[in-house]
Amino acid sequence: MRPRLLVLRALGLGDLLAGVPALRALRRGFPDHEVVLAAPAGLAPVVQASGAVDRLLPAAAPGRAVPRTLAWTGPPPDVAVDLHGNGPPSHRLLQGLGPRRLFAFAHPDTPEIDGPPWYAEEHERDRWCRLLTAYGIPADPADLRLPRPPGPSPAPGAVVLHPGAGAPSRQWPVARYATVARALRERGHRVVVTGGAGEVGLVARLGQRAGLTGADLFGGTLGLPRLSALVADAHAVISGDTGIAHLAVAHGTPSVTLFGPVPPSRWGPPPHPRHQALWHPGPDGDPHADHPDPALLRIAPGEVLDALARAGQPTTAPAHGPRPPDRQPAP
Repeated sequence: MRPRLLVLRALGLGDLLAGVPALRALRRGFPDHEVVLAAPAGLAPVVQASGAVDRLLPAAAPGRAVPRTLAWTGPPPDVAVDLHGNGPPSHRLLQGLGPRRLFAFAHPDTPEIDGPPWYAEEHERDRWCRLLTAYGIPADPADLRLPRPPGPSPAPGAVVLHPGAGAPSRQWPVARYATVARALRERGHRVVVTGGAGEVGLVARLGQRAGLTGADLFGGTLGLPRLSALVADAHAVISGDTGIAHLAVAHGTPSVTLFGPVPPSRWGPPPHPRHQALWHPGPDGDPHADHPDPALLRIAPGEVLDALARAGQPTTAPAHGPRPPDRQPAP
């Protein structure tokens, strides 16, 4: 029977994309193993596109919690890798399966795991690559690009605005997004708005304020494959620190990401002019607060338009209409 390697990362879209470099490192490091990823079932299209996983084991929990159980069957994993957190709940979940080897960060409540130390302020991509490197598996944090999805974009060449986020603390005000949308439309751009199934009302409010039609509003109507195609062929993506910002990086699409309360040093895009991160430093905020973080509120609409120009995307559309951005390989 082929040996199996189980990876735990039962988190969201942005988390998965930030973990792609580590997953690819594991694929290279264990070429003879079946790589099984415990992650939400809805992320299957991105998991497949990563080229690093043989099988998805559906697993999820509310928020960023650790699943209580995994539907693992058969012999114990040959190798288990904790890409979910620093333990001990995620450690214990994997230990319960009896793997021959467990790769994880050290934690005082699991002293039997001789892993590297956890650094809270470390960038997410760097963190998991450092974990694997400590176990002798070379990993490149820049190995995060995805191929373009096969389907057509529902709005090729549009500027995509995504006002939602996992918590209100990371949601820039709708009125400011509307100001940006109106300015871009006045300059000849098509603007579309995206949102998840629970953000239909948010998308509609932004559409109303910006004077957009129903054909430009994708609140809960795009599955992950169509969203990926939309982002891959977009003129640019403007959003808060959430999954679609990571999707723009994965597809090499110019982006402007608005940060607060978490700084870009922990979740931001790689250093490249194509990806602009806006951040006004200040005291640490609450990432789970029910109101926009003060650092986020210090970002003005004019800064977003200026950042879009710095990303290499003119704020005035050419006379022949929006064009897809030049796709140069990421560094």
